[in-house]
Amino acid sequence: MGTETVVMGLDTMPRSGLSPLDLSPTVPTNPGRLVTFEGIDGAGKTTQLEQAVDWLKASGILGDRPLVVTREPGGTALGQQIRHLLLSGDWEVADRTELLLYAADRAQHVAQVLQPALAAGALVVSDRFVDSTVAYQGFGRQQDLILIETLNRIATAGLTSDLTLWFDASIDCCLARRAARRGPADRLERSAIEFHERVRSGFAALAAQDPDRVVRIAADGDLAATFAQTQAVLTERLARWWPVPVQTAF
Repeated sequence: MGTETVVMGLDTMPRSGLSPLDLSPTVPTNPGRLVTFEGIDGAGKTTQLEQAVDWLKASGILGDRPLVVTREPGGTALGQQIRHLLLSGDWEVADRTELLLYAADRAQHVAQVLQPALAAGALVVSDRFVDSTVAYQGFGRQQDLILIETLNRIATAGLTSDLTLWFDASIDCCLARRAARRGPADRLERSAIEFHERVRSGFAALAAQDPDRVVRIAADGDLAATFAQTQAVLTERLARWWPVPVQTAF
């Protein structure tokens, strides 16, 4: 099995009349910022998110700015129930049903968690968001990207991430990591290798289309090397978003 990332353009997916995907915000700019962690299962995004949160808290880099940590699906009480429906494998879930359940989880998450936190000026760090739906349901399940874009806009009211860190690791690496983990795989993790290859291509297409927002982190290496990349990107973006005022001597 090869380890090369194959970039399948968003305009090559099987659907009719799709213009290039545009997830630009259509809502007023919030004083807060949204950073999302993405990648195929086994790429290490959740571990990296946890390390990033520990570093953000310990470093004092945010000052008195609030930090909110959340996830999709399952970032709300309602979302936790939807997460169980989606991932438990207790029943068959049709592809379109899966898509709509993710949209329902996201709508509740945006209304109850993300928008209030961003309006309060928080740095919000989320384990998955809109890009996962494009990659998993659009590329992985090969659902209509026009439909997905429409549902995402409805669910988010136009909200998109300010930064998405895409943790990219080879399928072989991800499979090995998942095999080493304790506990059973969830319903999506049990999908065929070809599915995960398409998902990876979906993330690659998103990064190629919007490289300033979606930043690839090479995640095949050890945790320390991967986190060094994560920390560097976050440090640069935080300085860009909230520059420290220059002190003028009188």
